[in-house]
Amino acid sequence: MNTKPKPKVVISTLDAERLESLLDALSLHSSPTGEQLEEELARAEIVDPQAVPPTVVTMNSTVRFQVENSAESFCMTLVYPKDANASVDRISILAPVGSAMLGLSEGDAIEWPRPGAGVLKVRIDEVTYQPERAGDFHR
Repeated sequence: MNTKPKPKVVISTLDAERLESLLDALSLHSSPTGEQLEEELARAEIVDPQAVPPTVVTMNSTVRFQVENSAESFCMTLVYPKDANASVDRISILAPVGSAMLGLSEGDAIEWPRPGAGVLKVRIDEVTYQPERAGDFHR
């Protein structure tokens, strides 16, 4: 059993409202993916978009990850399902890793499934783009 405390999660009121609407529209409350996203929303600190710290992963943020114990890094953008495309490094909020990274901050770590089998432990190295930091509150 994993007893390690989960990192603090901060989500904007706009993202929370849109994600609740997404869950309602897709009837995902009873699916494992929907349940995981609901759990993240339930434990999140919900703040006004202008109050989101600039180092927090929000919807449409681009994040640079560092693979632990490696020099390897990669970038992903957290998006709504309609915008997801692995070939252009866009990950859906409905993917387990997508819902896990929402609301985390630079320095937090998560496990990332490897293609095939196993997991990578990755750390959020930098939020290279965040809509709230850029003043884009209507995305």
